[in-house]
Amino acid sequence: MEDLVSPSPWSGRRVLVTGASGIVGSWLTLRLVGEGASVVAFVLDADHRSEFFFSGTVDRVTTVNGRLEQYEDLERAVVVHEVDSVVHLGAQALVGAALRSPLLTMEANVRGTYNLLEVCRLHADLVHRIVIASSDKAYGDLQPPPYSEEMPAAGRHPYDLSKACADLIAQGYASTYDVPVAIARCGNIYGGGDLHWSRVIPGTIRSLLHGERPLVRSDGSPTRDYLHVDDVVDAYLLLCDKSGHPEVRGRPFNFGAGQPYSVSEIVSLLRHLIGREDLEPEILDTARSEIQSQYLDATKAALVLGWRPSIDIQSGLARTVAWYRAYFAR
Repeated sequence: MEDLVSPSPWSGRRVLVTGASGIVGSWLTLRLVGEGASVVAFVLDADHRSEFFFSGTVDRVTTVNGRLEQYEDLERAVVVHEVDSVVHLGAQALVGAALRSPLLTMEANVRGTYNLLEVCRLHADLVHRIVIASSDKAYGDLQPPPYSEEMPAAGRHPYDLSKACADLIAQGYASTYDVPVAIARCGNIYGGGDLHWSRVIPGTIRSLLHGERPLVRSDGSPTRDYLHVDDVVDAYLLLCDKSGHPEVRGRPFNFGAGQPYSVSEIVSLLRHLIGREDLEPEILDTARSEIQSQYLDATKAALVLGWRPSIDIQSGLARTVAWYRAYFAR
């Protein structure tokens, strides 16, 4: 007798993914399509270098081009395509860009979030589950880590503040209007498909594969919680599926690997994996507004959602290096 496989809860659902061409969006849309969902991908720019295009996912979804800052663009995506689920990943996601242009960051990350939530509130007959991407940066520079969800959102620098605002706005829509939204606060996300070379993992891999010394913007000592993108996709889909449950609705959830690493340790691991330990990093020590130590307590996600990370740092970095080797070969 053949084993019966339970159908995916996403089969047949119509899911709007904002920021679909980013690192998380690329892998999340691919997973959703594979599980039988009809995906509406909301994107600003067509970056043909991204995994969203390379994997062919773009040809298996409905793409809506628009701006998070434009309410009408988001309403069109939800109403015309009759979406029942929303995963909001779209954002200005770079700390350095936020420092250079705080207005751009606040418009995308804050206005974009309340625009989307307002669309979902007005069209509650369509939208039944929502997850909003916050960040561990929403906590700001609280000490000492690890950070738990009971700690306040205390971001102060532009990117951190924008995520703290989006986080609180989502909580407010849930408590005031009963919008079925939950909030994900992830650690530093890494994996194949991240083309922001200013970030330590993709930037270091690119340098080493090209025979160049990796550049470290900080002094190498800041510690972070690094979470592989496959674990992040699991987290978002699980949280979104349960976002309407009373114990989940309106609540933030931490998703982290539970083991912090310094920038210098990450660079050292990558030099070893790639076999370029001869290439010493160049320490620039020019980073501004860096949080020194930040990692998360993900106990609540384990207890309420049953989520636990499955990919350790060695395995995750090995997968990531393999992706970039193939990427540069293309």
